[in-house]
Amino acid sequence: MNAPVRILGIDPGSRLTGYGVVETTGDRIAWVQHGAIRTNGDDFPSRLAQIYAGIGEVLETWQPQEVAIERVFVHRNADSALKLGHARSAAICATFAHTVSLYEYAPRAVKQAVTGLGGADKEQVARMVGMLLGLKGELQADAADALAIAICHSNSRRLKTRVAGAGR
Repeated sequence: MNAPVRILGIDPGSRLTGYGVVETTGDRIAWVQHGAIRTNGDDFPSRLAQIYAGIGEVLETWQPQEVAIERVFVHRNADSALKLGHARSAAICATFAHTVSLYEYAPRAVKQAVTGLGGADKEQVARMVGMLLGLKGELQADAADALAIAICHSNSRRLKTRVAGAGR
């Protein structure tokens, strides 16, 4: 029997950073916790400090062994992408004080892993995350995205384990 692995998924944002914790054992995945770190104030460095502290607290509380985070993508607004990159960096820096492995996934890969469609919208992602984890009620978008990132990583690590086992 495989030992359970706790995974923290992070959906970074400068105003709202979603997080989702799952535990995976073999082919099973179970919900542990989810939520969001809401930053306040107009002082950007202060918001980054809030993200850093919030992710640090999540790491302390839930003790994941692995962390998966969404990669930054530039869509239309370079300034927004830069702010997102800073938020992402604050979350990543919070992991340095913990013994965790860090993995990164492109948004399209996360959507593909959860819905089967790389171009799925936020509602489709949230609905599928809820179904996959057996959650009732509506999920807040940032927490749903963070759980989707954790699910994507769980699927990826399971595939790598199977491929490694087949090569023996």
